[in-house]
Amino acid sequence: MKPATRTSNRRREKEKRILEAAEKVFAEAGFGGATMQLIADVADLPKANIHYYFQTKEELYRRIVSHIFDVWLEAAQAFDESSGPAEGIGGYIDAKMEIARRHPMGSKVWASEVMHGAPVIQDYLEEVLIDWTNGRAEVIQTWIDAGQMRAIEPRYLLYMIWATTQHYSDFDHQITTLNGGTPLDDTQWAQAKHTVRDIILTGLGISQDSQA
Repeated sequence: MKPATRTSNRRREKEKRILEAAEKVFAEAGFGGATMQLIADVADLPKANIHYYFQTKEELYRRIVSHIFDVWLEAAQAFDESSGPAEGIGGYIDAKMEIARRHPMGSKVWASEVMHGAPVIQDYLEEVLIDWTNGRAEVIQTWIDAGQMRAIEPRYLLYMIWATTQHYSDFDHQITTLNGGTPLDDTQWAQAKHTVRDIILTGLGISQDSQA
């Protein structure tokens, strides 16, 4: 491996380490309670290293927020690439449940920020989230107009999907407690995913034959 490649790999690994530490700190302490020193301590790196990659706490925070939103955007490809609501909405629910399982800290950061009035990312909500939501609502409306699902307000459906799927990350401690003190295992996650998808699609009057 060339020296330049090794250096590049080390940089990527160190940045990943910083982002993982920051995600945990922001999720637990919020933006106001987090400090660059605390993030450095969790990452087990000198504080100077954190500032080398991210000059300010806000820059690092916005990177965390944009990352989880980018992950959610990938989940939304189920809408864009589907042939109808069973595949589109069902696939979106599956993807969001997987994100809740694999990226719980990022979801908690987002939830905390929004619950506090989005003091840091309000511009992001107004510029990115509004456009994204409008686009997904239009897709859902086309399925409604084509008689492929019940006539409902698309935005309320999206809110319900977000609330249900993100519950599994934002309230994972509660779920773990109710599960006898242990996190959901693979079988339980599969059951939870199937249950959420089945209830929502059935309520929308969508045939699930293609989702079997």
